[in-house]
Amino acid sequence: MSFLVPLSCAFVNLKPGVGKTTSAVWLAHALHESGMSPLLVDGDPAASALRWSELANGFPFPVIALPVGDVHRRVNDFLGDRQAVVLDAPQLEDHPRIARSIMRYAGEWIVPVTPAPIELDRMAPIRGEMADVQSLRAEPARSAVLLNRTNRPDATRTGPDADAREALIERGFEVLDTHIARLDLYAQSFGNPVQAKGSAYMDFAKELIKRQDEA
Repeated sequence: MSFLVPLSCAFVNLKPGVGKTTSAVWLAHALHESGMSPLLVDGDPAASALRWSELANGFPFPVIALPVGDVHRRVNDFLGDRQAVVLDAPQLEDHPRIARSIMRYAGEWIVPVTPAPIELDRMAPIRGEMADVQSLRAEPARSAVLLNRTNRPDATRTGPDADAREALIERGFEVLDTHIARLDLYAQSFGNPVQAKGSAYMDFAKELIKRQDEA
């Protein structure tokens, strides 16, 4: 369904509070600052991304609310000449129909994961959800884990949560090279204007664009 746009990325997870909305908003800004023209789709009934844009007096790209079960059929109606779509999906455990519809649309599924044992333990059911949605798609989506709220390199012996990265890889997940550090810059950014230049989200955007080009 996403063939009209070069890059489409959805942030998905079973539970709330893992940084989906923060990552979606920052990534959309990074894509914009990289010269692309993104569309940000807020699929969460809580409408956090849309509210963020209102509090920040608007983003430099459109934000639409689509908390509906047929997102995959509707997104292209709002594309225009946009070059990228970033989709903020609600938690799968509470809004499975909306989240799965978003996954049917997006060419890339990004799973933000905090490197904590309880979060790593939740990855098995996420794999099952992914397999179910892949069976509904004409072409398989790519998927990868984004390590989010990682420790500073000097806070752990092995660097920014290398143990979590290794554990995820051992379980068969692809883990992005980019990781997002635990910083107030991101944690306290809700409702404020965003400038992605110089942040890890610019690296994240570049990595996603590279993955798309190599696909």
